[in-house]
Amino acid sequence: MFYNFSKRTIDIVGSLIILIIFSPFLLIIPILIKLNSRGPVFADIPQRVGKNGKLFRMYKFRSMIYNAHDLLLKDPKFRKLYEEYKKGSYKLKDDPRITRVGKFIRRFSVDESPQIFNVLRGEMSIVGPRAYFPDELEDQQKVYPGTKKYVAELLKGKPGITGDWQVSGRSEINFDKRVKMD
Repeated sequence: MFYNFSKRTIDIVGSLIILIIFSPFLLIIPILIKLNSRGPVFADIPQRVGKNGKLFRMYKFRSMIYNAHDLLLKDPKFRKLYEEYKKGSYKLKDDPRITRVGKFIRRFSVDESPQIFNVLRGEMSIVGPRAYFPDELEDQQKVYPGTKKYVAELLKGKPGITGDWQVSGRSEINFDKRVKMD
């Protein structure tokens, strides 16, 4: 009980401090995104799996061309890319859908900064396991059946903006190693 209260308090206070410090960036980045490509400022990404398996909409600045996720699933030009995406633990090394501004904000993880609002809403924590896509969890547990107990454990907590997986290699870490770290 005290742990949950303390963690939530730290999340709220930390988020407000981060929000104040980074507010100029939160105002400039949307302008850069709009100047660079058409579409909304925020990514229209599928819902993520949160605490106890509850789905939530994770906020993130759009770093890809408009409708990038749907194109990956539905456009025949992207079919091969989608297969590579699934095999690569839902990451692509050189993704052609990333915009110029997107490359910059991804390099410094600024695209993740709107997740501070998910923390304030109580859907995420500052530090915690990765927020996975539902189909990613399902597919990867088939590929790595030994991860089911780790997935069940990580779903007991709120996903985080940052965590062990993110500071220890991020895209280079396969699903089986990521869930063990989380």
